[in-house]
Amino acid sequence: MVLLEIKHLNKYFGGLLAINDVDIDVQGLEILGLIGPNGAGKTTLFNIVSGISKPSSGEILFKGKSITGLKAYEIAQLGIGRTFQATTLFEDSTVLENVLTGFHMRYKTGTWEAFLHTRSARNEDKTCRFKSMEILDFMGLLPLKDEMARNLPHGYQRILGICLALATNPTLLLLDEPATGMHPEEVSNLITLIKRLRDSGITMIIVEHQMQAVMGLCDRLAVLNFGRKIAQGMPGEIRRDKEVIEAYLGTE
Repeated sequence: MVLLEIKHLNKYFGGLLAINDVDIDVQGLEILGLIGPNGAGKTTLFNIVSGISKPSSGEILFKGKSITGLKAYEIAQLGIGRTFQATTLFEDSTVLENVLTGFHMRYKTGTWEAFLHTRSARNEDKTCRFKSMEILDFMGLLPLKDEMARNLPHGYQRILGICLALATNPTLLLLDEPATGMHPEEVSNLITLIKRLRDSGITMIIVEHQMQAVMGLCDRLAVLNFGRKIAQGMPGEIRRDKEVIEAYLGTE
């Protein structure tokens, strides 16, 4: 089943065409790698899909329905979560408190109920706390739940960022350079976690420069260069594509 369809997508910044007539499809339960040189348009594409930026033209379908131009919170509520290149955490809060913030978008309790600390508010808070602990346990951070986020090693901070995205209960997860700054052992652990996420029912698109992570994780790859899709296929096919080698891997 096609979960996400990007059709003839264009994005202008002034006179600059940052995304040029891009078509990409994402199958349910696959891990699609989105690669390309710096400035190729990968993060811009993520920003459009997640509603942070609006396309100049084109269409995006999620589960067969158009989400083109919807606000970021509306897209998140439909089941698309994302992380960012920079680690975006509440550094002066605990690991558990960070994940709890991800549940706020899903709270059904009204402002007054929360203020008055009613039974429904207490029950929802208890449920969210339990689910936060489940996410941390799944991602291997439960023993660190009371640690301040700023004190975590860099690799754990990147994983905590994924935990925040998981709190939005995504069907599709956009991971923007999740392995940035990680050493090889941390990358290997991240690959294992991402595979477990897919096995749990989450489809993923990953922007990544670490080829160890890309080739070890992704079912298919889509390659951007100067905002244009130049290839899409299996990792082995992409390795041999002459245009990809010239644009991304370099020529001998």
